[in-house]
Amino acid sequence: MSFSLLPQYRGAAPINWAVINGEHQTGVTTFFLKQEIDTGDLILMDKTSIAETDTAGDVHDKLMYLGAELLVKTIRLIEAGTYQEMPQSELINANDEPVELKHAPKIFKDDCMINWLQPTEQVYNFIRGLSPYPTAFTELNNKVFKIFKAEKQLTDVAIAAGGFLTDHKTFLKFACQDGFISVKEVQQEGKKRMNVENFLRGVKL
Repeated sequence: MSFSLLPQYRGAAPINWAVINGEHQTGVTTFFLKQEIDTGDLILMDKTSIAETDTAGDVHDKLMYLGAELLVKTIRLIEAGTYQEMPQSELINANDEPVELKHAPKIFKDDCMINWLQPTEQVYNFIRGLSPYPTAFTELNNKVFKIFKAEKQLTDVAIAAGGFLTDHKTFLKFACQDGFISVKEVQQEGKKRMNVENFLRGVKL
């Protein structure tokens, strides 16, 4: 079973990449195995929505329940011999032009560093898509600074991308290309995960 709507997002990290790419819908697919990963003939598929505030962890939890139900249905069809297979090529070539496939390769630590030069929406989705694991990060005070939850603020920016504003008590926000990312839950290197208010009480910026 794949936590994606095959043939889209074949690979090791379909949930992460669906959120990172700003998808509004994902799902689960049961299929027969072939030698190449996630390329087997499809059996059943079910869909669910991705909310604008969902993290990869939120989507994972949705798909766990959806997948359990779909797996039971699939097993019953196979036992009864009433299942129908669909080659993935039929979906890829359903129209005059082949569907452009989006892939979901494994995500490594070096892939998780935030690029503040990107548009705010893209950075926001990147943070959501890597939360809670492997977690998007930046560097602050020469230490790794993981961001688990954030909010986006689309507005004019008067400071350089990657710069930050804070009142040292209640908010910390980083500048992007066209707005700010307001940090809500963080973890500094060597510390535990906490909300931004508690973080600001114990650090000098």
